[in-house]
Amino acid sequence: MSRLTRRALLPSSMAAALIGSRDVRAQPGGDIGQPLIALYSGLESAMRAGHSVSFVQRFDALAPLVDRAFDLGIVLRVSVGMRWDAMDPEVQARLLKAFRRFTVATYVANFDKYDGERFQVLPGSRVSGADRIVRTEIISGNGDRMRLDYLMRDDGGAWRIVDVLLDGSISRVAVQRSDFRKILAGGDADALIASLHRKIADLSEGALSS
Repeated sequence: MSRLTRRALLPSSMAAALIGSRDVRAQPGGDIGQPLIALYSGLESAMRAGHSVSFVQRFDALAPLVDRAFDLGIVLRVSVGMRWDAMDPEVQARLLKAFRRFTVATYVANFDKYDGERFQVLPGSRVSGADRIVRTEIISGNGDRMRLDYLMRDDGGAWRIVDVLLDGSISRVAVQRSDFRKILAGGDADALIASLHRKIADLSEGALSS
């Protein structure tokens, strides 16, 4: 499944003319599923374009879809934990900028080749406190299925992702929080920012500057 492994979907933590929107094989999910349908459509387009389009161009095409689909501010705040509130606002802004670039670069790097994958946003959702969980599947060309559930939160009338659950249970935010905690335990926010910058450079093979 290209580089779409379970490990790739957890942190280790287009030119528009060339990468247009495509129909994702998804079931209607209502308003709550629309951000996922748009994100998956963009990922399929990036995969189909592959390395015929530069990393930077694919990054620029996917970034607005990630911005609309995710509430990266909440994801980062929960991933950092209690240390977040003690950070200076300027440091928070720099960390969020690096985290956004890391998140988008991760998608660009891992969804870079099309091998007949299909993306499905399944109908319906289930309640999780004040949030909702939407089920999706990524189906490989040979029929293997990978389940990804998304924890969605209402942000002023728009549903946005605040966590990704691999196999319906493994929280991306929880894994990320463990990674970040280790870095912050041995340094400050600048150490975490530097770590994200290194990962961005590795994911983009130097195509993206910090």
